[in-house]
Amino acid sequence: MEDIRNFFLKGYIDYRPNLVVDCAIFGYDGEQLLVLLVKDKIVTKWCLPGGYIRKDESLEQAAARVTADRTGIANLFLQQFKTFGDVGRNCNKGSWDEDKLAELIGVKIDNDNWLSGETASVGYYAVTDMLNAQPSTDFLSSECKWFPVTEVPSLGFDHDEMFREALLAMRMHLYHYPIGKALLQQKFTLKEIRFLYEALSGKKLNATNFPIKLQSLGLLTKLEEKKSIGGHRSPTYYKFNSETYEKALDEGLVLV
Repeated sequence: MEDIRNFFLKGYIDYRPNLVVDCAIFGYDGEQLLVLLVKDKIVTKWCLPGGYIRKDESLEQAAARVTADRTGIANLFLQQFKTFGDVGRNCNKGSWDEDKLAELIGVKIDNDNWLSGETASVGYYAVTDMLNAQPSTDFLSSECKWFPVTEVPSLGFDHDEMFREALLAMRMHLYHYPIGKALLQQKFTLKEIRFLYEALSGKKLNATNFPIKLQSLGLLTKLEEKKSIGGHRSPTYYKFNSETYEKALDEGLVLV
């Protein structure tokens, strides 16, 4: 409780007022695409993870901190996609429980508080390995969990728009950046990587042409090992070619 009180009453010492980052963190469970949402102790709706920016960090450092704190994984692929600054975007709109806030910090927040006034949010999206991710709350939140992108509830503030824009941006960038490495195991079959990119892109991909495209770009390395699937023909395992993959992240390519 003391952490919450100090943030609301003295947060201006460490954080920049009126500027935040919000992050759409996407994961893949082997079948479907999911997004990580948080429930704040004083906000009545689910939201994307985010927070104010410290005075000693950049926008990207702030986004990296938020995503690492929420997933337990550092150095996720991060991409800035849009800034949100409509007038009134952070007003009440039924999202704040003002009585709960007063109960937690012991005083009413007035118009002179450092958190008052219009706030702009810089949106980032990230992709993470769900197997190793450990969704975590912080001193301001009570829940943090995954939702299928097709079952996202109504979000607080303007986060419905943020989520839609993040999903659209990720799917557009998917044509140029091989972001799938963070969502698969170290070794995988061609069917598994095709299923991943179908979930990411939201469309069916040609079972033959897509793997050929990946191999022609030099993104995949064929392994000697095969996946055991009983009486059926055992598919070969592949892995990402790390050197080609990192170059493609820096320079871009035409992927799907």
